[in-house]
Amino acid sequence: MKKRSVLAVIFSLLLVTVLAACGKQSSATSGHGKYAAKQELNLSYPSTLDSIDISKSSGFGTTGNIFESLYRLGKNGSITPGLASKTTVSKDGLTYKFTIRNAKWSDGSAITAQDFVYSWQRAVTPKTKSQYAYLFSGVKNADEIIAGKKDPKTLGVKAEGKQTFIVTLSTPIKYFKKLMTYPLFGPVSEAAVNKWGSKYATKAQYMLYSGPFKLVGWTGTNNSWQFVKNNQYWDKQAVHLTKINYTVNESTTTTLNLFQDKKLDLTQLSSEQVKNLKHNADYKTYPYSITQFLSYNFNASDSTVKKALNNKDIRQAISLAINRKQLVTKVIGDDSSTAKGLVAKDLASDPKTGKDFADQAYLKNTVTYNPTLAKKLWAKGLKETGIKKLTLRMVSSNEEPNKPVSQYYKGQLEKELSGLTVDLSNIPASVMSQRRESGDFDIYLGMWGADFNDPISYLQIFKKDSGYNFGKYSNTQYDALVDKASNQDANNADARWQDMIEAEQVLMKDQAIAPVYQTVYSFLVNPKVKGIIHNTAGTQWNYKYTYIAK
Repeated sequence: MKKRSVLAVIFSLLLVTVLAACGKQSSATSGHGKYAAKQELNLSYPSTLDSIDISKSSGFGTTGNIFESLYRLGKNGSITPGLASKTTVSKDGLTYKFTIRNAKWSDGSAITAQDFVYSWQRAVTPKTKSQYAYLFSGVKNADEIIAGKKDPKTLGVKAEGKQTFIVTLSTPIKYFKKLMTYPLFGPVSEAAVNKWGSKYATKAQYMLYSGPFKLVGWTGTNNSWQFVKNNQYWDKQAVHLTKINYTVNESTTTTLNLFQDKKLDLTQLSSEQVKNLKHNADYKTYPYSITQFLSYNFNASDSTVKKALNNKDIRQAISLAINRKQLVTKVIGDDSSTAKGLVAKDLASDPKTGKDFADQAYLKNTVTYNPTLAKKLWAKGLKETGIKKLTLRMVSSNEEPNKPVSQYYKGQLEKELSGLTVDLSNIPASVMSQRRESGDFDIYLGMWGADFNDPISYLQIFKKDSGYNFGKYSNTQYDALVDKASNQDANNADARWQDMIEAEQVLMKDQAIAPVYQTVYSFLVNPKVKGIIHNTAGTQWNYKYTYIAK
């Protein structure tokens, strides 16, 4: 998340996600002392894995460690080597030629350029229903293929021999190399898909792995599994851990106890735990480019709710009734901060002035606490719609800190907005995901984490045709600005920046969502765990060089 969601990304990013970076960074672990005899990392996860199919996954939190893309995301967002050993780019920025290194799948078979061609064509095929297909926008014919207007075979990708993968873009993409660190753009074995058919990716054994680890012990629904060192991985000498043990734990009380009993090496803390453990020697915070927001269902099944949520005054009243500062300081209690808009603070800066995007795009009376104006707009909206009383179903996953946060929303909104009742549903993440994707909600607690350090990573998700636009928001001006930034102005940094500023402001003027806060997560970390690399965008955690000190 990114979004990660992000992410969008969704709440699988909240605890521990895994990715790897490679290249020269392997030397960073030398000189840190001797390795412990047992190189195993013990981690907790909030729910069972939803998918290990990179074309269909709703997030890439864990798959970043078992699958390799053309590059990997390294320290401070740097681009480090992956399956591409060499890259050449044409002068016009439209053609990328990747030389695929001599790498193997976990079964020992060769990874080839054709595996990339197959993977990319599979991801943009409409019947695959890839929620991340929009990230291929800019690759020749991708948009038309996703829309069902062209054959996937016409995608701007081809293989020359076994080692050369060529990508043709319809317009230059400034962040293309960083995008290529994302697991979505990794290879998929067509032979494996054909071999296992409907069983493919349903269990750990029905998958081939290209990353530093391979998945073992996952049945599709169980609550424990392992990432075991992949001895076929091209850079296996850089990987110190022999195993990462995962167990599902929904309760942070449970995970804290397990950490204190030395059965977990990292544990994310709840808001209450942060207050008590903030000065613990093992306490550590990790910032994320993740924005938490309220997302409205513009196509709600209940006609009264649909009428209400399609009224801008009602949506703005909801946003202005939330005391974000109080929520962050009193309820969440960590170093999270209030949001200025959808795009997270400290993600990207104006190429001309250096000013932060979030500061530049900020609009008054969109995310501030203004109960007087909220009441006025609420009364106006109810009068316009002819509604006297309104009940809204607010849905969230039961992961931290959603339960206390949603309870705060209920209390605050019902206090400030007369005639409003908020019904809460705090449910398992997998159920939450199903309800969100089927549109079975009025408001849901959404979040998005940047996939890479660029505002477009956020702005793309609320386009009409985005797989993550669960609330079915639609604004032609907004879509046109995002498209302009991605196409017409793609090679003009200043014009592109202005397009994105205007798009964010359209979104906020329209109150399409209510951004609330930007996340910082708090952990206790075993001090013997060394070599963790963390990033604020994309897949955040890098365990490729992690080791357990003696």
